Amino acid sequence: MKNLRQEFIAFSVATGVLRFGEFTTKAGRQSPYFFNAGLFHEGATLAQLAQFYAQTLLDSGVQFDMLFGPAYKGITLASATAVALAGKGRNTSFAFNRKEAKDHGEGGTIVGAKLQGKVVIIDDVISAGTSVRESVAMIRAAGAEPAAVLIALDRMERGAKDGVMSELSAVQEVAQTYGIPVISIGNLDDLFTYLSGATADPALQQYKEAVAAYRAQYGVA
Repeated sequence: MKNLRQEFIAFSVATGVLRFGEFTTKAGRQSPYFFNAGLFHEGATLAQLAQFYAQTLLDSGVQFDMLFGPAYKGITLASATAVALAGKGRNTSFAFNRKEAKDHGEGGTIVGAKLQGKVVIIDDVISAGTSVRESVAMIRAAGAEPAAVLIALDRMERGAKDGVMSELSAVQEVAQTYGIPVISIGNLDDLFTYLSGATADPALQQYKEAVAAYRAQYGVA
């Protein structure tokens, strides 16, 4: 049986999207790894990424009618995932939003299919949850129902506000706040498993202890 999650981590490392070293996160934390989905910027890698998104969504069992990609990264991700789903025999519509409303042509902030039914929000990661909050509001305002959030990597990292660390990760907070599942292609546990496996590049295994320490300090239970 193929391990899609491990394949995704290996794919992210091979494409340079997932890197190891010393990085400062948006929250100011010193992280031993960095995931930048913006580097999936070639046709071949985007096509493969979309296959991971599509298969993960189908395997989740979540019932859905369409996809929604929040601007900006979500636009490409939702579009590509719709193409990949069609290739797997599941033709589904998709939509995305503009950052600024258009007052001519089709107008409004939503581009693509009309938001209706059960909608899956597709993005790269969840940091502060702002993108999800805005997406949920737009979907509900249209009379549709947010069904799930599908992301590439769940950092499984506790959030912080005003210097106080939360008991929940950003992903857990989203799931709890909106009552919808957050599905990830891979997560921090998968990353650690990859570094611990025999298939990992020996040069990368040196980061195993740093990732373990980071998980112990900031990871959710």
